[in-house]
Formats: sequence, C-alpha cells, structure tokens
Amino acid sequence: MAFYSPDPAMDQTLADLVRALELDGRPGLAQKLSITWVRFTTSQLGVAADLEPGRYWQIPAAGASWGGARQRYPASVVKLVYLVAAEAWLQEGLLADGPELRRALAAMIQHSSNDATSLVVDLLSGTTSGPELAQAAWSLWQSQRQLVNQWLSRLAWPELEGVNACQKTWEDGPYGRERLFYGEQMENRNRLSTEATARLLLAVIASALISPPAGARMRAVLERSLDAADRAADPDNQVDGFLGEGLPAGTRLWSKAGWMSRARHDAAYVESEGQQPFLLVVFSEGEDCATDAALLPEIARRLSLA
Repeated sequence: MAFYSPDPAMDQTLADLVRALELDGRPGLAQKLSITWVRFTTSQLGVAADLEPGRYWQIPAAGASWGGARQRYPASVVKLVYLVAAEAWLQEGLLADGPELRRALAAMIQHSSNDATSLVVDLLSGTTSGPELAQAAWSLWQSQRQLVNQWLSRLAWPELEGVNACQKTWEDGPYGRERLFYGEQMENRNRLSTEATARLLLAVIASALISPPAGARMRAVLERSLDAADRAADPDNQVDGFLGEGLPAGTRLWSKAGWMSRARHDAAYVESEGQQPFLLVVFSEGEDCATDAALLPEIARRLSLA
C-alpha cells in the first residue's frame, strides 16, 4: 500500500500542470519531470510521536504522482538520506555524537556542503576516499559503502526498491577509488525517486522514523526562512530558484534542494496559514531544467493554490 491514498482529482491537476508547463515553452518536460504531491488536513509536525509504531502509515493522506516511481540522479537531495541514516546510526550506538558531527550534519543540509557530506558518508560507512586499493581491501571498502543501502532495505518500504545511496557528492566529480566505485559507465550513481524521497521526508516531519527527539533535530536543520533579508544574506538559501520561491510570505518550509549541471530538484513540506499543509517533491532532469530557475517556483505556486 502506498503511503498516501491516490486522489484522481489531484492526479488530473498534476497532468494539467505538466501540460501547461510544456505549452509555456518547455517542450518534452513531461519525460524530464517527476512529482509527488501529498496534502494533509492538519499539521504533520511530530504527529507520529504519540502513535503506536507503524500506525502512522495506516492513515494515509490524499496524494498524486507524476512519474513518481522513476529513479533519477538525486544530486544533493541524497543528503536527506544521509541525515536520517546518521540519526539511525546514533540511536543504534554506531556513531559517537559530538559537536563536529552536528556541525557537519547542519552544513550538509543547511548549506548543502559537499565537504561536510564527505565526512558524514565516511562516518556512516567506515570508509575514506583516496587512491585505488588492493583487491581484498577494495572488496571490503565497497561492501562497507553499501551499509546505508542495506539499512534502507530493512525498512521494507516499497518506495525504496531500486534506490541507491552510497556515493558522496562532488564539486567537479570523483577521483581515485571513488571514481572506480561509480563504475565505468557511472552505473553506480546515486538513485532516488520522488516517491521514496517524499516518504522519507514525511517520516522526518512526522517523527515516524528513528525517535521523536531525532525527528525534532532533523526538522530543525531542514527548516528554511522565506524572509527576503535572510535569503539575500545566504547565497545557499535553497529557496530562490526552488519550491520555496513560489510560496507566499509567512509560509513555514522544511526542505532539501539539489542542483547541478543536469538537474534541479527539491523536496519540501509546507505549512501556510489558511491552507492545507502539503508535501511536494519535484525532480527535473536535463540541462534546460537545470538552468530554468522559474520551473520549481512555478510548480509550487500553482499547486499551493490548487
């Protein structure tokens, strides 16, 4: 069972939206776009904390998807996976908490730091980057880098089937053992769908995974400011050019964006006075989408009014 109840009217709204965006000078967008959109009648902030384990997923909200199951390169949205995994490792006693870990997690999400992400992936996997390794050490290294994927598999969520979250994120690309790990044709790149991303983000928002204190910590680093002065002061605000830019002033936003030369993505949970809370994940692929700073704000604007 999906974590939301498919709503035909919302499906039609998405289809109409994609068609309108294509007619607005974006030919072929339908194949380059994935969207998962879920609406709620009440705030989802921490609501699973007082429920029996698993009960939260038995009361799904209305939702819709456009290509939501398609696996795409997630760019920096994969950092959401690593944030949740770090809290899971901490709960299991597999990581030592401390100021440096917290600094890295905050920088990884708030500023999308690739350097911070590198440390987090090293801590999650017990590996480090560097030159090529001898065969025995190389086999062990590769096995260790699958630990996050193995944890995701144990969640047994159908949305996570086919997901790959084992690679670091880079400024200009991997080298040494990291490049070898990608595969000759880059076949081992990270992969996520908007469905998988949406369920993981919703679990964080609702405190439906790990623990309520962990959920609160993750929400704290995911929350964004829509204030114009705050955005101007932070070139890495992950609002301008993304979903948050299309939302009205006064909206509360929790999100993680991803942007590179061939992708522009965002995953967001939104609460705005007088409107139903909603969760929206949009992945767009291709150079034209990556450079289209108006696309994601327009999607958010239209769906927030739907």
